[in-house]
This record gives sequence, structure tokens and C-alpha cells, in this order.
Amino acid sequence: MEESLSEQRLNFLRKSIGKVITASPSNFMNWLAPVLIKAENGVLVCQYTIRKEMTNPYQILHGGVTAGIIDDLIGATVYTMGLNDRYTTVNNYIDYFAPAAEGDEIVAETAIVKRGKTILNLQCEIFLPSKKRLIAKGYSNMLNIG
Repeated sequence: MEESLSEQRLNFLRKSIGKVITASPSNFMNWLAPVLIKAENGVLVCQYTIRKEMTNPYQILHGGVTAGIIDDLIGATVYTMGLNDRYTTVNNYIDYFAPAAEGDEIVAETAIVKRGKTILNLQCEIFLPSKKRLIAKGYSNMLNIG
């Protein structure tokens, strides 16, 4: 039996579990250098180590980098779904709850909230496991552009 496109993509991703992602088609993801923890249809979990260049003047994770992690990982999650069409971000809504500092390891986990014909709504939660804290949660609508 032939593998679905989703399974083909997931099998490709799963070869990287436990490794730093350095060969993503997303240059931003390569810069973020996440370690892939889990890859399922509509779910990705990655761990990131906060580097100095990811921080703001207060030496905590920059909100723009947090937003970038959310947007990039949500986009990669759409890839796991095995859809033939291309999707682009329409909007991001992010709540910031707590800081994380240089050297901290954070974990981001995505999930599908609603799958429509034209719009996909996904979420991403970012945790600071060492302090058992949710540091940010974002939602994104992705538009099918063909």
C-alpha cells in the first residue's frame, strides 16, 4: 500500500527526532536551531535553547523571536498534514505570560484547532519546563493560496 503524503513527510521528519534541525527549507528555522522531539500529523514538538542573539536588552527571550518560533513551527505543522496546496499566515495572535532567559531550554508544541476548506487555525504553546511554566501561546490562521 502506498504511503500518504502526510506519512511520507512525517517519516522524513522523524529521521531528525533528537537532532538539531539544520537543513529545513525555512532559513529562519535553521537559525532557530530547534531539536525535533515529536512529529505527528498536525502536531510538532521542538526544543529550543535560547541564545544571546535571541534576547532583548533585558536578556530575556525577545517577543519577536517568540512570535517567529510560533509562526515557523505552525507553518511546519501544516507541512505534516500532507496537503497539496500552499498555505500562508493570515494573522498571529500571541499572549506572552512569562520570561525565559539566555541558556534556558524551551519547548514549543503545535496543534490543529480547526481545519476548514480555506482557512486552517492552529495553535502553538511554548513552555519553560525547568520552571513548569507556559511562557507564550499563539494562534494562527493559515490561508490556502493554492
